[in-house]
Amino acid sequence: MKKKKDKRQQTRKQGARSSRSGRKQVPQYVGKVQMTRDGFIFVIIEGQDDDVYVKASKTRQALNGDLVRVAVTHQGGSSGKRREGEVVEILERSKAPFVGYMHFVGAQAWVLMQSKQMPYDIMVDAEQARSMGAKIGMKVAAVVDRWDRKDPCPRGHVTDVLGTPGDNETEMHAILTEFNLPYRFSNEVEHAADKIPEEITENDLKGRKDFRDVLTFTIDPSDAKDFDDALSLRKLPDGNYEVGVHIADVSHYVKVGSAVDLEARERGTSVYLVDRTVPMLPEKLCNKLCSLRQDEDKLTFSVVFTMGPKGAVKSRWIGRTVICSNARLDYETAQAVIDNPPEEGKRTPVEDAILTLDKLARILREARFRAGAINFDRPEMKVEVDDSGKPLRVYQKIARESNNLIEEFMLLANRTVAEFVGTGGKMNGVAMKSAKTFVYRVHGEPNFEKLEGLRGFAANFGYKMAEATSGKGAAKSLRELLGSAKGKPEYEAFENIALRSMAKAVYSTDNIGHYGLAFTFYTHFTSPIRRYPDLMVHRLLSIYLRGGDSADKAKFERECVHASERELVAADAERTSVKYKLVEYMQDKIGMEFDGTVSGMTEWGMYVEIDETHIEGMVPLREMRSDYYEFDEPHYRLCGRRTGREFRLGDRVRIRVKNANLEQRLLDYELIENEEDFSVPELSRAAIAIRSKRPVTKRKTR
Repeated sequence: MKKKKDKRQQTRKQGARSSRSGRKQVPQYVGKVQMTRDGFIFVIIEGQDDDVYVKASKTRQALNGDLVRVAVTHQGGSSGKRREGEVVEILERSKAPFVGYMHFVGAQAWVLMQSKQMPYDIMVDAEQARSMGAKIGMKVAAVVDRWDRKDPCPRGHVTDVLGTPGDNETEMHAILTEFNLPYRFSNEVEHAADKIPEEITENDLKGRKDFRDVLTFTIDPSDAKDFDDALSLRKLPDGNYEVGVHIADVSHYVKVGSAVDLEARERGTSVYLVDRTVPMLPEKLCNKLCSLRQDEDKLTFSVVFTMGPKGAVKSRWIGRTVICSNARLDYETAQAVIDNPPEEGKRTPVEDAILTLDKLARILREARFRAGAINFDRPEMKVEVDDSGKPLRVYQKIARESNNLIEEFMLLANRTVAEFVGTGGKMNGVAMKSAKTFVYRVHGEPNFEKLEGLRGFAANFGYKMAEATSGKGAAKSLRELLGSAKGKPEYEAFENIALRSMAKAVYSTDNIGHYGLAFTFYTHFTSPIRRYPDLMVHRLLSIYLRGGDSADKAKFERECVHASERELVAADAERTSVKYKLVEYMQDKIGMEFDGTVSGMTEWGMYVEIDETHIEGMVPLREMRSDYYEFDEPHYRLCGRRTGREFRLGDRVRIRVKNANLEQRLLDYELIENEEDFSVPELSRAAIAIRSKRPVTKRKTR
């Protein structure tokens, strides 16, 4: 068993290998399978932009999520075709369950699949399934145990009975199960949390700075239940301000290696579905012990700044504290104070603090953008549901000054903590002398090749975007392009392409800075209730503030990789729950017409976002009747073979809702085409001739 594991690890390290296939050397890679409903797969290889396409007959019965070794038999190249290959070996079967419908025939049983990523039904033990309460037609979760060559389908076992299809609880649990995310805590973890003492003792207060007599408050969404950050403000005699960023001291309660810690580490993050939060920590911790509730003494880990009236940070302090929040505000209440500030002399202390902190936050924000930070102004769409989970409306969530106020001080605290450890600085009388192992939040430079594609695309609209030869230059040219296109139809198209060029932010012990924020040092310190990396940061800080040695880098790098993976899984589950509710919202709108914008395109379809709700659906190319449309990938457009008509990102169109498939979470739109769309425009003759490689015959003009 150990030899097999060592072999897998060695294969991963080697990355690409070569093997003999006849006379030809064939490169091999290790990657993860992404399966399709039709049985063919794509193998995603870490560190490579392009995946490997594998025909259904060449998969060796690999399934979605499996780790495999793939041999690349065709390189694709400049022709625009994908790399093709075949699976050589299944290194590790995925532990993630598949969700399907229970079916019994006598003594035999199957879980019938209707998943986009699983084309095969799973044979299961009927007695075992019945013992778990499974009945015909119920949604269940099943794990594949094996798939022998002689078997027509994979074999596995039922791991969970989810309930009646269409029921909101069933469907939300199905989404969590699909991504291998838990939706309940085990009895062991709940009991361990229940045993954590609630009382704050004198011993707990030793070594902590007492901020209980300083004006302190929280600002959170109106429906928030856990409050993991608070701000304090005190005006100093010299005219400066003392600003405290106070974060729940989760590490005081959750000890390394405890049952609660191991569960939190495995989850990695809280998961926010449309209608619920699946917390990283049991309720006693996230909603009670660690939540900075009003008028309750709470243990915190704080970053305290002395700031001048013009926003200059004059000094900083990091350490453990105790606070008592004086007020619990929501963003709307804070925004009302900012929008309509009471007269001086008639303000409450909290109102005065909000206005002062807002002024300082604006200065911090302006300085950040001057330094090269990038701000993508994508609308965040939210789905409002009733108590039963039924979607009532889709609306745009707009970030206002009250949101920015909190954001800027959280960013400042995160950056300050990272700078302290990353530079080996001095804090609270403790000099580290050199940088130590730490958990950074890093964001690499964008893909310059993709940015060059955006430059060419923008030129088609008459925009001159400067060539990006460096990270700083790219940020400047992007800001200028988006600024000049703001409010115009092509803006969203530019923003979409720019977003696709950006690297993903991840956790790492190797600091490369945060490109998007324009910070040389950055970490996550401010949300330990809902993010495990923040908890790791608190623990490392505690060690280093006491003068402790640097932690094991290799160990923490493994933890960073795990945390980044869990973050991606949680984000996918969150997007899937939103997609499910959007399709559910559109079910009674089939046949209705809407104005929209072309938001994406592939060789099989054109994606359109409805203007008002930004709900995206696909118009299949085969159903566009006015012409036979082909996808011109280099120029990211659809071209009509006969008429020469083109569709590009940002184009305005009108669609009709044709189908809302709740099970597949898919929306199909139909393009509304007019009579003139079927005719060949005079100006398209040149485009048709170019594509057909015929010379253009110029017509005489009179």
